[in-house]
Amino acid sequence: MMGAMSALLASRWARRLAIGIALIGAVLLFLLNLRSAGETAGRHAERLNQMERQNDIQRRMLEAASTRPSDRDDLADRLRDGQF
Repeated sequence: MMGAMSALLASRWARRLAIGIALIGAVLLFLLNLRSAGETAGRHAERLNQMERQNDIQRRMLEAASTRPSDRDDLADRLRDGQF
């Protein structure tokens, strides 16, 4: 078996064919890896966008809470003054 394989690879066209197949395989593996890396980057970008939206919502909630009336009298005063 090994003798037949070494004899096959000894011919010039068989070596070129083997090199060509190896190069095509390497290019295909590279493209598949590139696609996988792109999908991962897309998921990370979407996750970052969601975190930014959540942080913005939380910041607005905290800002609104900092300007809220402290008790019922402050609320009544604000409603009478029309500031609320």
